[in-house]
Amino acid sequence: MSAGIVAAELSGAMGLALSEAFVAGAAGEIPVGAVVLSAAGDVVSTGRNVRETSFDPTGHAEVVALRRAGEVLGDWQLTGCTLVVTLEPCTMCAGALVLARVARVVFGAWDPKAGAVGSLWDVVRDRRLNHRPEVVGGVREAECAQVLTEFFAGRR
Repeated sequence: MSAGIVAAELSGAMGLALSEAFVAGAAGEIPVGAVVLSAAGDVVSTGRNVRETSFDPTGHAEVVALRRAGEVLGDWQLTGCTLVVTLEPCTMCAGALVLARVARVVFGAWDPKAGAVGSLWDVVRDRRLNHRPEVVGGVREAECAQVLTEFFAGRR
């Protein structure tokens, strides 16, 4: 793990991502939230799922947070940045993380049905790609999983 970001900061950033997830869930979105941190551990941007409310199939929390980070930093290359997200990224989001050149992806709950950072696929560590971010999974895993479990239980 980078000297600039320590475990306590990752837990705090996951708390912010969980807050974004709660807002998404209240809006009828699948409750996933994300945060982009600078190399120093400062919050650059946040994002939450907006597919339903924006009618955008790419409106995943990770993509929203990456877009905002690019705007804030004035660069699409997010070298040195960390993306913290409540759910393991899907293939689209994993590809976006590689393309954005993030240094690290940190996630809470594993996604055995669609996860692409170690569960079902491992896009970010594919040796054929030009960039491979560090992966840290299971940060505040139980809390992140509970948000999703409660959301889907309420829809059944």
